[in-house]
Amino acid sequence: MSTITDIKTDDAFRSHISSLPPTTLAVISFHTPWAAPCKQMRIILEALASSYPPQTPPIISFLSLDAEELPDISESYDVTAVPFLVLERDGKVLESVSGSDASKIRDAVERHAGKGGNTGKLGLPPALDATPRENGEGEQTEKTKNLSSYAPGSSDPATGPEMSSTAGQKEELDKRLGELVKAAPVMLFMKGTPSTPQCGFSRQLVGLLRENGVRYGFFNILADEEVRQGLKVWSDWPTFPQLYLKGELVGGLDIVKEELENDPDFFSEYQAAPKGKGGMAAPEAQTAPIST
Repeated sequence: MSTITDIKTDDAFRSHISSLPPTTLAVISFHTPWAAPCKQMRIILEALASSYPPQTPPIISFLSLDAEELPDISESYDVTAVPFLVLERDGKVLESVSGSDASKIRDAVERHAGKGGNTGKLGLPPALDATPRENGEGEQTEKTKNLSSYAPGSSDPATGPEMSSTAGQKEELDKRLGELVKAAPVMLFMKGTPSTPQCGFSRQLVGLLRENGVRYGFFNILADEEVRQGLKVWSDWPTFPQLYLKGELVGGLDIVKEELENDPDFFSEYQAAPKGKGGMAAPEAQTAPIST
């Protein structure tokens, strides 16, 4: 069966792609380790790969890349969100799929590579049977007895920790986050700083703000793990970068691109320089949010 090749460097990617015959379909999966949907994508692709037997020359090759670790490759394929799948043959992109919808992914792969073997419903292994085991008289065993009527008594030990201190810490963090998102009319929460972005998505969003002459503040979430994790929950937005206008979440890179496509003057209220000239970059040593 075929397997997924994990690509770690730009050179390894170029070498692998250049070694493929022009008839081979390259299935290129972009992921990040912290995005839960990417784990689902991996399961789907492993099931699909296992359905294609190795051949010479190969008819299909599965590749997996960390979108943030290889930002130049991500940008070359216009990756703005993960998981993101690109189907390529002989240097030409045939199709791309955003998200981890198993049926869409399987349909796209099979449309360009043909069907593999049986991989179960929607390209996933069949569901496991989790029916409880019973004894000879049809009664459940002691290990699986019905506890639906059980209720804890006053003498039973507590089943969870006291939450008062945790609730207080959360309230304090929420207050801090509410102040941070309003620290400047335009606030960018990013990986790294505008002068040294630490991921391709942050780099692209900084570029968009500069192209549109936007005056903005920034916060390097890599410098504060509490803010990094807390903001995901507070905003109900699990990925970075995140852009806020007057304290309201706009979204990530893909949403900002959509807003600009729908309204080229989306940032007109926040411009500090003519379009194309870019806003002032914040000092790299600054770790707290400031206006730029």
